[in-house]
Order: sequence, then C-alpha cells, then structure tokens
Amino acid sequence: QVQLVESGGGSVQAGGSLRLSCAASVRPFSSYTIGWFRQAPGKERDFVAAISGSDSSTLYNADSVKGRFTISRDNPKNTVYLQMNSLKPEDTAVYYCASPRRIWTIATPRLEEYDYWGQGTQVTVSS
Repeated sequence: QVQLVESGGGSVQAGGSLRLSCAASVRPFSSYTIGWFRQAPGKERDFVAAISGSDSSTLYNADSVKGRFTISRDNPKNTVYLQMNSLKPEDTAVYYCASPRRIWTIATPRLEEYDYWGQGTQVTVSS
C-alpha cells in the first residue's frame, strides 16, 4: 500500500520559514512526480508546487508562492521537501503531498492527475 507522510508543519509569525517533508513509499521513488497542495478552511485544495519524476523539473503556483517556496527531492531518502520562506498569513492551510500512480510523469498542477495523498500537515502563519 502506497503511503505519503507529511511533516514539518507548525505555527510561525509572518516573515518566518518552515520546511515541510513528504516521505513516500512509492518505488522507484526517483521516478515519481511529487506535488504539494494546500487547503484553507472553506476553500478548495490548491496547487502549490511539484517536482517531476521524469527529469526533476519543477513547477510552482506562480501567483501565490513563486520566489518564496522551493521544492526539492532527496531520492536516497525517498523524501521531497517544500522550503517555505517569507511566509504570509494567507499561506495558512493544511498542506498535502501527493503522487500520481504512473511513473515518469511531468510536474502538473492538475489535482485530478494525483492518485495517492498524504494526511496533511497544518501550517499556521500569524500576523
């Protein structure tokens, strides 16, 4: 059974930083695209960033996080990270990592392309 486990969430003040981790059981890990999404209360789940399993290219939600968030992967550790800097109150949400069922896919912002999801980790940014 595929598992994705997020960690690293917490509460920070505006301007602070957090690093989220996503440990995934998909194998071979390096061949799977991993995406980060977030969902604020009462809102839809939105794309944040993704890193490709085909060429490790990255994709960001430019409107909301480009220039502040960085996605990366450590394949020997089977982990993808989301470094979040210059956090804003509007970044407050539950953050989820996800993976498609197929390998060697491109990084995509389309929620319906992701089949496996973690349980989420809460990020709260206070002003």
